[in-house]
Amino acid sequence: MRDPYAVLGVRRNAGADEIKSAWRNVAKAVHPDHNRDDPNAAARFAEAGRAYELLKDPKLRNRYDNARREADLRRMEEMKRKQETPRDIDPETAEEMISRIFGAETRQQAKPQPAAKPQPEAKSEPKPEPKVEPSVTAEATDQKSEAPAENDDRNVRFGILPRAAAPAAELVSAIVRRIRGAQKPVDKVPDIFSEVTVTIADIFRREKATAMLPDGQTLKVTLPPGTVDGSVIRLKEQGYRLNGMIRGDLVVHVHIAADDTFRPNGVDLHTTLPINIQDAVLGCEAKVETPTGATTVTVPAWSGSDQTIRVEGHGLPDAEGGRGALVVELRLMLWEKPDEKITDLMRARRDGLVL
Repeated sequence: MRDPYAVLGVRRNAGADEIKSAWRNVAKAVHPDHNRDDPNAAARFAEAGRAYELLKDPKLRNRYDNARREADLRRMEEMKRKQETPRDIDPETAEEMISRIFGAETRQQAKPQPAAKPQPEAKSEPKPEPKVEPSVTAEATDQKSEAPAENDDRNVRFGILPRAAAPAAELVSAIVRRIRGAQKPVDKVPDIFSEVTVTIADIFRREKATAMLPDGQTLKVTLPPGTVDGSVIRLKEQGYRLNGMIRGDLVVHVHIAADDTFRPNGVDLHTTLPINIQDAVLGCEAKVETPTGATTVTVPAWSGSDQTIRVEGHGLPDAEGGRGALVVELRLMLWEKPDEKITDLMRARRDGLVL
C-alpha cells in the first residue's frame, strides 16, 4: 500500500476533520461511476478507502506513523553505517597497488648501476677502446633495468602484498584514474520519492503542490508548464544530507485527480457532449465547457456516438507555451420523455409502414 497521507493528499499532522474532508473529495473524484473509461478507477477508489480506514483510527494511525519513523531511521542508520564502515579493500588500496605497478619500473630504472671493479693495468701496449654507439648502450641498459621490474610486477599481480587483492572493478577504476589523472568520485546519497495529487485547476493556476517527505516534513513543489498525469519532477539536492556525500534529490511523481468534466490524456483533455437524435441527424451548434470558459463547437450532421470533435488550444498547457486540445466525445441521448413522432418514425422505418 502506498503512503496513506499521499493517497489522500494531506499532511502528516492533519486533523481528523481534514482527513475526512480529503477522503470525501478523493472518493468523489476517483469513484468508478464517474470514471467509467478508467480501468484503474476501482483500484484507486479502494486504495483511497483503505487509506481513510487507516488514518481515521487513532490507534492504527499511530502504529503506522511509528513503523514509518522506525523504517526511516533504520534506513538512515544503514546509510551512515555503509558510509562510516571501513572496507578491507577500498579504491585507495587499489591506488596503492597501481602506484606500485607504475612505480616499480621507475624505481628500478633509478637504481644506480654497480661500479665496475678496477682492472689491473696490463703491461702490454694499451689497445684502443672500441667505439660504442650511444643508442646501443642505452638499449642495453634499458633491457637490464626492465627485468627486475617485470618480476616485481608479477609479484604484485599475484598478491604478494601486505593486503588482499583488490576487486577487479576497483583495479580498473584505479588504472583509469591513474591514466587520466581523475580524482576519486564522491558518492551520492540515495534519492527520496514522494507523490502529489493536483487538480486541473491547480495546473492552470500554477499552484504549488505540497510534497510529503518520509520524515513528515513538507515541501512546496512548483508545477512547471507541461505537467501531466504521471509527470516526474526532480528537485536537485533536496533529499537527505550526509557528511562526505553529495546530497540526494527529491523525485516527485505527479497525479492529476479525476474530474467530473474532464479526463486528462497527456496535454489533451477529453469531455463528453450529450446530443439528442434530432441534433445528431441534422447537426447543430453546441456549447462545451473548457478549463478557461465555455466555447462553441459545431456538431456535423449525421453524427454518432463514435465520433469526436477536436478543439485545438483548449487543453492543458504544454512545455512550449501552447496548449493541448479539447477532445469532445459525442454521446447520443434520448429525451427524458418519449416523443410520439419519433416513436412513430422509428416504428415506420422498422416495419416498413408509410405515414
